[in-house]
Amino acid sequence: MRIAIYAFDGVTMFHLAAPQMVFDTVTRLGLADWESRLIADRPGQVRTAEGWSLGGLAGLEEAASADALVMPSWFDDGRPVPPEVTSMIVDAHDRGAIILGLCLGAVPVAAAGLLDGRTAVTRWRVYPALRSALPDVGLDESALYIDHGDVLTSAGTAASLDACLHLVRRLLGARAANAVARQLVMAPHRSGGQAQFIERPLPATGDDAVGVPPQVSGLREMARFEDCSGLGTPRGSTPLLPHSPDLH
Repeated sequence: MRIAIYAFDGVTMFHLAAPQMVFDTVTRLGLADWESRLIADRPGQVRTAEGWSLGGLAGLEEAASADALVMPSWFDDGRPVPPEVTSMIVDAHDRGAIILGLCLGAVPVAAAGLLDGRTAVTRWRVYPALRSALPDVGLDESALYIDHGDVLTSAGTAASLDACLHLVRRLLGARAANAVARQLVMAPHRSGGQAQFIERPLPATGDDAVGVPPQVSGLREMARFEDCSGLGTPRGSTPLLPHSPDLH
């Protein structure tokens, strides 16, 4: 199976690595002959959110021969999807390729019209904006991933791994999925129907109240919430999703 994974300037390494790790492990374990390839708007390279330059990427035309097309994320600012990217998604779907919209990658899939009248899931912070921008898409807040057979969407970040492993299970069976999960040291199955985010109240009296070791508590001040891409909206363009503090 040939798998095309769309990359863009500012995508995070994790979002690109998640589908590659799951699908390439299928081949490394000899379970099936699956080949994943990074593609971009034009052949060459992209620069990730972490500052790495990834070279040797194919152009969008590579998607024409793919059995599965993965949109691993999208820009946090909800910028419009370029017509050539929408055409790539629609053409791949029309050919019978499986379309995966992982994390914010569900946004360009929904913008292409493939989720009209269907339920989908994406990163939980963009639900209000996405409901406003694309009212024909039903959003399920209680799911980690939703599989329609031809289109599969997942919630944010780590749920991408669950969705990709689910596709392995669907196409190759539970034994193959368990082998991949064992190799990656991840849960062999997390049901798609569970909340992706649960707000839990914590004592407001500091780290000692929740038993955080001193050597760990200092990490909290160093941590910063990372956007999926960290990029702003290009000047002169209208975001697909209205700007909202909830996006960041």
